[in-house]
Amino acid sequence: MAGGVGSRFWPLSKSNKPKQFLDILGIGKTFLQLTFERMNKICPAENFYIVTNKIYKEQVLEQLPMLSESQVLLEPMRRNTAPCIAFANYEIKKRNKDAVIIVSPSDHLILKEDEFIRVLNNGVDFVKNNQSLLTLGIKPSRPDTGYGYIQSMVADKNEEISLVKTFTEKPNIELAKFFYESGEFFWNSGIFLWSLKSIDDAFSKYLPEVSNLFNNRPSFNSEKEFIDSTYADCPNISIDYGIMEKADNVFVYKSDFGWSDLGTWGSLYENTNKDQLNNSIIGENVILYDSKNCMINIPNGKLVVAQGLDGFIVVDSGESLLICKKDEEQRIRQFVNDIQLKKGEKYV
Repeated sequence: MAGGVGSRFWPLSKSNKPKQFLDILGIGKTFLQLTFERMNKICPAENFYIVTNKIYKEQVLEQLPMLSESQVLLEPMRRNTAPCIAFANYEIKKRNKDAVIIVSPSDHLILKEDEFIRVLNNGVDFVKNNQSLLTLGIKPSRPDTGYGYIQSMVADKNEEISLVKTFTEKPNIELAKFFYESGEFFWNSGIFLWSLKSIDDAFSKYLPEVSNLFNNRPSFNSEKEFIDSTYADCPNISIDYGIMEKADNVFVYKSDFGWSDLGTWGSLYENTNKDQLNNSIIGENVILYDSKNCMINIPNGKLVVAQGLDGFIVVDSGESLLICKKDEEQRIRQFVNDIQLKKGEKYV
């Protein structure tokens, strides 16, 4: 899934080039490329589908030239993850009605790739042999209010896969502390495994309005016309809310493979190397004086000198500069909305 906007990574992430197409880590590869390389270890290139907005088609093909145009599924509008997954199912069904499917966002960080691949291989075996919907749950490292949580039916730490008891959206800090201390709750990674039959049955039962749109195809002159019409009628709904929170055959794979959804500059800061004063610096020509606890992201061709900063985000995209307190980064979305109103679309 590669259709998100990623406005919380402004000013690097913009509507015409969101974070999945950026080298935010400063390592010469984008999140999309890193996700492909990781998944390619267990899935051949010809079995990939990238679902993205139609305006990103060329960026996907440029960054993943080993894929054909037919492997890039173009959404005419944003309708959240349930229609996105139904669209992929529709295409996969044409090729293999017995397919096993892994659904992954294209913009996550995974630090322990060997463990991740082990978990995926075990998960594939599980969904092959069970009529189930499997989600990867991440062992929490702290009480975080930025993630959804999955409660396992079984608290036994030795049992890797168990039925899901409850889903909880992003909790307040008191609830997050309870979840963290209980040992029964795991972060919702948004990575899913299932057979085509299992997810098709779930759509038919819990989201028939989406299932019927894709399965009962009327006559159209082209696939594009059909998808455009279908998406126009689809509800804007997530797979979590539409299916996972309602189905009775949802399992969680309790995992720990160094995962972060990297949804914010703060989460990037937490997952990158720091200097002796806890500054995370991406950029070759950054000189700091009397500064600590900062997230600095600067283009390699620019020299930046900063003095006296404590707990700031400083990001330069070349045409826009963000200077923001790290503990107030939730306001970045507000900044982007204000920029759009005051300065137009150019900067967002």
